[in-house]
Amino acid sequence: MPKRPLTAFACACACAMLAPAVASALDHPFLTPSAKVTQLGETVPANGDQNPYGIVNVPRSSGSLVAGDTLISNFNNAGSPPLGNLQGTGTTIVQMTPSGRQSLFAQINAAALPGACPGGVGLTTALAVLPQGFVVVGSLPTSNGMAATAQAGCLIVLDSSGHAVETISGGPINGPWDMTAVAQGSSATLFVTNVLNGTVASGETPIDEGTVVRIRLHVSPGHAPKVSSESVIAEGFPERTDPAALVVGPTGVALGEEGTLYVADTQGNRIAAVPNALGRQTPVTGAGRTIARGGYLNSPLGMTLAPNGDLLTANAADGNIVETTPAGAEFQPFDTGAGGGGLFGLEVTPNLKGLYFVDDANNTLGLIR
Repeated sequence: MPKRPLTAFACACACAMLAPAVASALDHPFLTPSAKVTQLGETVPANGDQNPYGIVNVPRSSGSLVAGDTLISNFNNAGSPPLGNLQGTGTTIVQMTPSGRQSLFAQINAAALPGACPGGVGLTTALAVLPQGFVVVGSLPTSNGMAATAQAGCLIVLDSSGHAVETISGGPINGPWDMTAVAQGSSATLFVTNVLNGTVASGETPIDEGTVVRIRLHVSPGHAPKVSSESVIAEGFPERTDPAALVVGPTGVALGEEGTLYVADTQGNRIAAVPNALGRQTPVTGAGRTIARGGYLNSPLGMTLAPNGDLLTANAADGNIVETTPAGAEFQPFDTGAGGGGLFGLEVTPNLKGLYFVDDANNTLGLIR
């Protein structure tokens, strides 16, 4: 598919001219300048869905899920405009082996969903694997690929064979855009960014209404996960609609070992921190505490935590991956070659020695090692 124009992220490009806080020579980056990029395989399934967004590793085998494989969600449908390649219309999750061989894990039919999902199905970057082999994927659907038709969507829960068994919608769920998950025995916690709170009405004028929602789930064998609580734990993130990116707002999330949740604030061109994300009872206002702003960041989208505790973020505007310490110091960016508009989701490989990334400019799964 054609790369998105850089104008979609113009404000962040200007911010990127700021001087970064450079990491000390005593720090050891996870991504080294000598790392190599390999294109592993194409992410387009048989129905032609394109624009890979979400990515998550499969931790253990169950049903159709194979430990060590990677799941990838597609955001656009097949074809070319005006009827195809429309944002917010992708319905498939593919499964990729470490060698790049692809199979279809799920094709979700909006008419057959087991619960409410306002607007239908348009899969996003929000993708996680829960205990007992359940998979959760976000839906921010449109009818024609335009923000004016975007609706609140939902989280869709699939079993290990790719069948939808439950939806989570309403309340604070409004345009689930990205997500991370942590398991704790028979329970799991989701942290979900939401980007539709007032954006359709305000259009391309940024408003500070983006949120992060914490969802606690009880997971037991043979039963669909049940929601035990939903809480907004952070609010005030800038967000807006965009003709090239559908919506721009808080995207990637990663939970640090100390319980701090880090958020890629795409519109604000920064990394934010939400302390005590697992236990806090009131939301952090003002879009959280700023860890890093500008510098090498250039519209950060996908985010993941490196094995050394650093944050890895994918720049929307230039195709670079930026490694940032929890204190906010940045290493030299790593150029994936994807170019502006190519990057979205990131995931460290199961052996902790490399980094997977989706390249939606050419619909592939890439590996840095």
